Amino acid sequence: VYGFTVDGFLERLAEGGVGLLLDLRQRRGVRGPEYSWANSVRLQNTLAAAGIGYRHVRELAPTTELRHLQYREDDRQGVGKRNRVALATEYAERYTHEILDPFDLAALAADLPNDSTTALFCVECDPEACHRALVAERLHTEHGLPVMHLYPH
Repeated sequence: VYGFTVDGFLERLAEGGVGLLLDLRQRRGVRGPEYSWANSVRLQNTLAAAGIGYRHVRELAPTTELRHLQYREDDRQGVGKRNRVALATEYAERYTHEILDPFDLAALAADLPNDSTTALFCVECDPEACHRALVAERLHTEHGLPVMHLYPH
């Protein structure tokens, strides 16, 4: 979300051949009027109009406790969520152990469309600053799926 406009976002999805977006957010809203397009209902309507499927995978969203752990580390480092460049080590370890490891990623991978790209969606601009990078890496290493990160132009 961060760094994109709705038009720029749709353009990058089209360039990437995205046919399905997996929303990995727990809370599917974004603060700030410049990002209101990314709030769940608006986003789903926009994607539908563009012919892109949408699926919320809440089971891969970080818990409130994990999000707050990351926020504490952000505060300690003096960075905000919008300019974070890396996940806290404890957050990454706990997310992996508590959420990613028990999740049936093989079933998810098997259910992805073969004729288009699937995008993993959250709010952070840098994948290294977001749990979606942990999911993407696991999909790549354990299921052989290629990974490409989409950035704003």
